[in-house]
Amino acid sequence: MQEKENAKIVTVGERVPDFELETYEPSRTTFGRFSLAEALREKKWTILVFYPADFTFVCPTELADLADKHKELSELGAAVVSASLDTKFVHMGWHQQEKLLKEVKYPMASDLKGEVSKMLGVYDFKSGLACRGTFIINPDGILAGAEINLDNVGRNMEELVRKMKAFVHCYKNPAEVCPAKWKPGEKTLTPSEKIVGKVYEELK
Repeated sequence: MQEKENAKIVTVGERVPDFELETYEPSRTTFGRFSLAEALREKKWTILVFYPADFTFVCPTELADLADKHKELSELGAAVVSASLDTKFVHMGWHQQEKLLKEVKYPMASDLKGEVSKMLGVYDFKSGLACRGTFIINPDGILAGAEINLDNVGRNMEELVRKMKAFVHCYKNPAEVCPAKWKPGEKTLTPSEKIVGKVYEELK
């Protein structure tokens, strides 16, 4: 309990401290490391997708869905990484056995000591596992987006892509904001006193 109380959780809008995680690299069938500092040096976004555990049930369906969107997310300038508290060796065994993971090419990270999951507030102290958490870190190292769910409902990675496109647009156009369900090509808003109470008209 004391550990939980003392844990410093990074919230949206704050800078994420540098971290490194050991990884299993499915694209090369080898082990590696993911470094946030390296991603930032390359001016990349980072998408970190936490899930409870390997060899479970909802998790492989989420990672397969993420694999379907991996190319699109990469083209948006994002480094995509999945993560759990399993070891890199368990990641390797699971990837080689579970057919749903056949198309997974992104790094599968091991947060073995729970340091990153605790930092991001996704660590479940009761189970010792991570909840389902999706975190978007911008090229400046700022936590731009965070979504945390219980383990009984899987995420929709199509919505992750939509949000990433909106975040990228706003990063490149800081005076603009994206309304609900915004997609590229649709109208954005430029906040000012002129449109207070007139958002409906502004979007027409």
